[in-house]
Amino acid sequence: TAVIFVDYGITSQLATLSAIAVAIFGLRDLAAAQRSPRLVPANAAPLLDALDGRRYNVLVTGATGFIGRRLVEALVGKGHRVTVQTRDPGKAADLMAPLRIVTGLNQIADDEAIDVIVNLTGDPITSGLWTRRKRHRILRSRLKATENVIRLIGRLERRPELLINASAIGWYGLHDDVKLDEAGPANDCFSHRICAAWEERAGRAQALGVRVVCLRIGLVLGTEGGLMANLLTPFEFGLGVRLGNGRQWMSWISRDDLIRLIGHVAATPELEGPVNATAPEPVRNAAFTKALARALGRPALLAAPAWLLRFLGGTMAEEILLGGQRVLPGRALATGFRFHDTALETVLKAMTGRKGHDRTLPVPGASSAVAARIEQSNANAGQAGTSA
Repeated sequence: TAVIFVDYGITSQLATLSAIAVAIFGLRDLAAAQRSPRLVPANAAPLLDALDGRRYNVLVTGATGFIGRRLVEALVGKGHRVTVQTRDPGKAADLMAPLRIVTGLNQIADDEAIDVIVNLTGDPITSGLWTRRKRHRILRSRLKATENVIRLIGRLERRPELLINASAIGWYGLHDDVKLDEAGPANDCFSHRICAAWEERAGRAQALGVRVVCLRIGLVLGTEGGLMANLLTPFEFGLGVRLGNGRQWMSWISRDDLIRLIGHVAATPELEGPVNATAPEPVRNAAFTKALARALGRPALLAAPAWLLRFLGGTMAEEILLGGQRVLPGRALATGFRFHDTALETVLKAMTGRKGHDRTLPVPGASSAVAARIEQSNANAGQAGTSA
């Protein structure tokens, strides 16, 4: 009955290493599972508190995307009437109801009342190398969707009050340390040309008597998609890397703050034209890499050489990975918008479910009114639990 150890040389060594690796990754999965209950997104409805006092009719295009889904959830949760336009109704089947789904804007009648249109449609810019065909698809998808929106506005008997059109901070092109508000300069590159054409096309709605706001959106953070969905897996395995020298700026915004900003834009008639949708404190890539690694409790010791990224990704790597912009939300702040998510490390810890960082709690920068509402809500929940 004795246990006899037999050494099969390299085979035994590889088997032992494999067993150790399985144990290590099992512990990693256990830690991730313990974080899971803290990753449930908070109720979206309060994100649109700025729209209280009125029930809007809202048309959302691109509603099945990362941003659109959260926006629809917030709108429906607040009781607004929502119409979503999608080419694939199946993708919209799990959106929060009640809402109306159309596959084309021609299904909307001329006498229909629409107060606000939010146009988020566009082929993902980072979903492949920028071949000539991909570049054409990126640009054409945005312009065609916006042209369809303009045609809809033109035939409606009662024009919408507002068109909120997505754009991106790529409008500014590549910069080093220059602080860029909405009056900042633009450097020519493919990203700038896309955004400039997109904003110009959306601006045509002004001639139809519609207020137009182009949201120049930064890197949107949220665990359900976007940038974080691509980064979490390698960082969980300790393979997070700094890109190039890590000095390029990353102008970010939490997805929930972006939804709040959309509500602020709708409720602020004096806002028109470009509005930067970025948090007030952009960070460099090296700082972002360290913050995400700390949030996950993982090392981030690697660096991807700039030459290798350029070789593999070409112009896309140069503009998206190695280039950046230090963008500031000048007009949002000037009109009284209060960001809830301003400290990157706190935001990342909340998004990754670190103990003591509840996603439903505000992080530094939250208004006292919001903090008071949450505190009262938690107190009520505690009383309910005691009663039970």
